[in-house]
Amino acid sequence: MIKPRRAIISVSDKTGIVDLARGLRDYGTDILSTGGTASLLQKNGIEVTEISHLTGFPEILNGRVKTLHPAVYGGLLADRDNPEHMKAIQELGISPIDMVVVNLYPFVKAVESGGDAVENIDIGGVSLIRAAAKNHAHVAVLTNPGQYPPVLRELRESGGLSDETLRVLAVEGFRHTAAYDSAIQAHFSSIYRDTLMRHPVDSIESEEERAYSRDFPTALTLAYRRIQRLRYGENPHQRAALYREIGFTGQSIINSRQLNGKTLSYNNLLDFTGALHIVREFEAPTAVIIKHNNPCGVASADKISTAYERALATDPMSAFGGIIALNREVDPETAQMIRSSFKEGVIAPSFSEEALEILKRKKKIVLLEVGELQILRQPVFTQIDGGLLLQDPNHGRITRSDLKVVSDRAPTEEEIESMLYAWKVIKHVRSNAILLVKDHRTVGIGAGQMSRVDAARIAVMKAHDPEGTVMASDAFIPFRDSVDVVAEAGITAIIQPGGSIRDPEVLEAVNDYGMAMVYTGMRNFKH
Repeated sequence: MIKPRRAIISVSDKTGIVDLARGLRDYGTDILSTGGTASLLQKNGIEVTEISHLTGFPEILNGRVKTLHPAVYGGLLADRDNPEHMKAIQELGISPIDMVVVNLYPFVKAVESGGDAVENIDIGGVSLIRAAAKNHAHVAVLTNPGQYPPVLRELRESGGLSDETLRVLAVEGFRHTAAYDSAIQAHFSSIYRDTLMRHPVDSIESEEERAYSRDFPTALTLAYRRIQRLRYGENPHQRAALYREIGFTGQSIINSRQLNGKTLSYNNLLDFTGALHIVREFEAPTAVIIKHNNPCGVASADKISTAYERALATDPMSAFGGIIALNREVDPETAQMIRSSFKEGVIAPSFSEEALEILKRKKKIVLLEVGELQILRQPVFTQIDGGLLLQDPNHGRITRSDLKVVSDRAPTEEEIESMLYAWKVIKHVRSNAILLVKDHRTVGIGAGQMSRVDAARIAVMKAHDPEGTVMASDAFIPFRDSVDVVAEAGITAIIQPGGSIRDPEVLEAVNDYGMAMVYTGMRNFKH
């Protein structure tokens, strides 16, 4: 147990600091402070010793240097159980410091509001926290106002702070500085991205290797802050929370504006994100309906209401309770159509006032306004036990010039249009995936199957009118059985990557049925 006799208090967020300082003074703790914190405490009648009085040195460089002095760090870092340490500080006239109360310059808030990033990089505060946390066997470190009341209560009730409390406070201190440093490096890595590529300061000579090292650094640091406690995870017996990437300002569910409905669940957040990923792919008015993170309908048209109507027609039964994403403002006509059946929520760039009025009649429907749609270039993370997988986002595109016609019959212009449309959608469908498309809309979707022929059977089963549609396969077709299934249903053309050892057998089946087939040379798995 320690009994704090001297404490440094220097905080940016001054919430609760007067009450803490008053409580410490009542306990008998002497308070050292700096600048604005010292002024605030003095104005509230709390006796304070300025750090400059302790160090014999004034604050300099507009406050950039305040606490960086041996009189401070000797008092913090001296090991009370080490006689040599204690003798050294005694000979130098340095007294132990038993508590540090510090929170840091608001770097993230400053950056997000367009403030000066450099001047909001805290130096002295981070050093104080780290020194106190390093010597946590003898020094308490407080980094957020929520810690103040329980610490004061323990001092009053127990007469000091236990080893357990000191350990918990130290861990929180290390977390505090780690998140802070991560946010700073993430910001400067982002704004200096091109410079990092053009002007390396390492031995890498290859431009390709430099680009790889920039996007996949040897040491990966991530900074996230919990912003919401979720009701539960994928299932009610699983706990869950929502974290926001510190410093991220891009378009996302996190940064959208909720206009109506219940609090988003874990599954809602996944489905809204998946729907947004798909609808971003298209420039024409497009509607996406997603269920369990798989699309059950995608369509484009001249106006958004028609696009929604056609997307819904793909699989109305599966669309029940689904998430809708639109890439145009929600107008009254579309709103009325959405309101006519049960949907969990809608995400769109904006909502007209009349559309909002219509949709809000359903009190539980979630309405998210996300603003003008943008393609994000963020890496994709997947956690595995003991590690993290990181990859580029799948922004692979093909054009008609990339298509390699391999069948005896060349595809028609209409079939090529449908093929290119299908290829945009299928990369968002769980593998193994088979997609049936015609006239810029999905007709049947077979998703997440262990065998490709089963995915083909499901796509055909789901399709109300498969005749004359185009089939897309996210990876090569391993056997001719998938071709037999779709040909019997009236599908006329196939787009696939190619590359199977049985490509000749599959191609023979395509030619036997008089179908057209093209290779993309690109796989579109989504695990």
